[in-house]
Amino acid sequence: QVQLVESGGGLVQAGGSLRLSCAASVAIFRIKAMGWYRQAPGKQRELVAAITSYGSTNYADSVKGRFTISRDNAKKTVYLQMDSLKPEDTAVYYCNDALSQTAPVYSWGQGTQVTVSS
Repeated sequence: QVQLVESGGGLVQAGGSLRLSCAASVAIFRIKAMGWYRQAPGKQRELVAAITSYGSTNYADSVKGRFTISRDNAKKTVYLQMDSLKPEDTAVYYCNDALSQTAPVYSWGQGTQVTVSS
C-alpha cells in the first residue's frame, strides 16, 4: 500500500515562499506521474501542478509562473516550490497520482497546511 507524507507547509506573508515535500513509501513512485493538489475551506480539491516520470510539467493557470514542481525519483519525493504566494493560495496541500482529480489513486495523506497572510 502506497503511503504519501506531505510536509513543509506553514504561515507566510503574501509575496513569500515555501517549499513542500511529498515522500512516497514505495518504488512504484518512480514510474508514476504525480501531482500536487490543494483544498481550500468550502472548495473542491484541485490539481495545481503535475509532473511525469521523466520530468515534463503542467500547471494550473492560477499558479503558473509562481509554482515549480520537481521530483527526485531516487528519494521517492516530489517537491512544490511556491513563490510569490498570495492569500488565495491558502489551503491544505496534498500529493497523489496525477490522475486523482475525480477519485484518488492512492489514499490521501494528511496534507500540509499553507496559510498566506495579506
